[in-house]
Amino acid sequence: MLTREREFELARRWRDEEDEKALHELVSAYVRLVVSMASKFNNYGLPLGDLVQEGNIGLMQAAFRFEPEREIRFSTYASWWIKSAMQDYILRNWSIVRSGTSASQKSLFFNLRWLRAKIQNSEEGNLSSDTLKTISQKLSIGLKEVENMSNRLASRDQSLSAPIGEEGDDSLEDFLQDTKPSPEEMAIRICDGEIRGKWLRTALEELSDREQMIIRERRLTDDKMTLEALGEQLGITKERVRQIEHKAFEKLKVSVVRISREAITIQQQSRH
Repeated sequence: MLTREREFELARRWRDEEDEKALHELVSAYVRLVVSMASKFNNYGLPLGDLVQEGNIGLMQAAFRFEPEREIRFSTYASWWIKSAMQDYILRNWSIVRSGTSASQKSLFFNLRWLRAKIQNSEEGNLSSDTLKTISQKLSIGLKEVENMSNRLASRDQSLSAPIGEEGDDSLEDFLQDTKPSPEEMAIRICDGEIRGKWLRTALEELSDREQMIIRERRLTDDKMTLEALGEQLGITKERVRQIEHKAFEKLKVSVVRISREAITIQQQSRH
């Protein structure tokens, strides 16, 4: 470890003269501090080497920002930057679902386990309502946020390819149900849609021009016209438009049913 005087001397040489040797000596002296702090975050399941690497980045940031005139030891100043760099890395990589990055969420993420163990004397199982309330009060964070974070920490990410059981022959993805239609079903739907569309077009031709216009504008478009607008365009009242629409739609349904039955009958006869 460097003395206070040596720290300040190296920091001034780096800041004022951009002396890289001084920077190297200052940073190298506290690599052990990075390793020591990284070991405290080892229970989050992330590689120690990655934590050390992120901590070294924080150490470099501290060296670039350190002001010896404040009379603060470099190790004290650098500890904050090292810890912050490691915590940011953990929040980014602990789960594929991003955790909250606000100060309160960050505090909750890193203090929840410690508080749970202290209050409940256990890190396993669901937290009781009283424990949740106590943690919420101690951290000044909403009860719902504490509950959500507790649930997230209790369920880690799992690979769908991870083997299940001792044999390891099956994986999680083998038991996932695909709810999407199969290619065969999709082809049938497309084919059926085209056939129904053909029946509808044939049935529409049996309506008068005015009936066809009203049905198209009122039933066969997303941006349908109002009864009043159609009435003005056709020179009739909106009530008359409503009556024509109702009768035309009933005629259309009857025609579609008839045409579909005729098509099915023809298809069956062709097979025989």
